[in-house]
Amino acid sequence: MKILVINPGSTSTKTAVFNGREPIFIESIHHPSDVLSQFNSLKEQKDFRKEKVVEVLKKHNISLDQLEVVIGRGGILKPIEAGTYRVNDKLMNDLIQSKVEHASNLGGIIAGEIAADLGIPAYIADPVSVDEFEEIARISGLKEINRISLLHTLNIRANAFRYAEENSKRFEDLNIIVAHLGGGISIAPIENGKIIDVNNANEGGPFSPERVGSLPSIDVVKMSYSGKYEKNELVRLFTKKGGLVSYLGVNNMPEVMEKIRTGDKYAKLIVDAMCYQIAKEIGAMVTVLKGNVEAIIFTGGLSHNKELIAEISKRVNWIAPIVVYPGEEEMSALAMAAFRVLKGEEKEREYI
Repeated sequence: MKILVINPGSTSTKTAVFNGREPIFIESIHHPSDVLSQFNSLKEQKDFRKEKVVEVLKKHNISLDQLEVVIGRGGILKPIEAGTYRVNDKLMNDLIQSKVEHASNLGGIIAGEIAADLGIPAYIADPVSVDEFEEIARISGLKEINRISLLHTLNIRANAFRYAEENSKRFEDLNIIVAHLGGGISIAPIENGKIIDVNNANEGGPFSPERVGSLPSIDVVKMSYSGKYEKNELVRLFTKKGGLVSYLGVNNMPEVMEKIRTGDKYAKLIVDAMCYQIAKEIGAMVTVLKGNVEAIIFTGGLSHNKELIAEISKRVNWIAPIVVYPGEEEMSALAMAAFRVLKGEEKEREYI
């Protein structure tokens, strides 16, 4: 079962072909900034990136007629349930017309076009807009504002499936907490296989290497009306210049840990505070699951850092066993989503 996987990023397009569960190749196609600057928008890059994907297939001696399915990274769509969605006209149109310009939108579009030319199915899986919230989780405390579901769905669900398989459990029976620790942090309680709550990594929860997490609301209002910031500057400050960057000037965790090893007490305080907030958010999600938690799974790039995981675990290891799946295997996660559908282990979903 040869599966083509397409995962566009801001300056690259990761491309892979899997034979069932096993990768034949995984390659990241770098797009130089001077080349991308010739396009007025991400949408205009579609044909260029599609051509590069086909070139990489030829390089690895994979002919298009060998492919059985194509799957692309899910883009910024309307709120939908988790799962693997066949690319149809409605989905393609929503990606093309998306008000949020994001490279991941091109994943489903390119996958859909390649698959249509070959007469094979195309899919996306678990985009960031997956929404399985219970209604009670949407209440914010201010009638005019609802809490929304935005999260690192792909990696969270991929590692939940991995945990289920390794422990001979059905995914639908899982009651676990998955903590995706990366540039953004998502702490997700999963009840009976559904992600019933999560902090929006851009707007709340723990601070991360780049993002501010939850902030005192009155102080945010004061900043907004201080005259020092334009709207876009504040958004960038909160999502790109917050967290470790704000306090330490860097978002690179190995560099921060080296500061701590050389005796930087301030760096240690800030990292300990991030661990404290992560643990506190995990504790909050324990209440969402009413204490019924069989495991806490750590994943994402920061989970490679054993000192960080150890510090968080000091506060939460009494809740449930700790499982660490470091990294973010997006390509294999997408391939496995398509594979589960091909094998009949999971039903494909229709985007309507």
